[in-house]
Amino acid sequence: MDATWTAMLWAILPTLVVSVVFFFILRGAIRLDRTERKVYSRIEAEERAKRGLPPVAPTGDASAN
Repeated sequence: MDATWTAMLWAILPTLVVSVVFFFILRGAIRLDRTERKVYSRIEAEERAKRGLPPVAPTGDASAN
């Protein structure tokens, strides 16, 4: 019975490792996108302030957070 469990573990291990790596890659991409949007918004607000333009009104879109 012990050899059966070992064989099952070795069979599923590559799938688990690839899944974990894929999860961290997607998580990093989503975090980078969120951070990039925040930085872009801050830069846009600074540039609008330099030019004397009013700030952009929030859109109220919950998915933008």
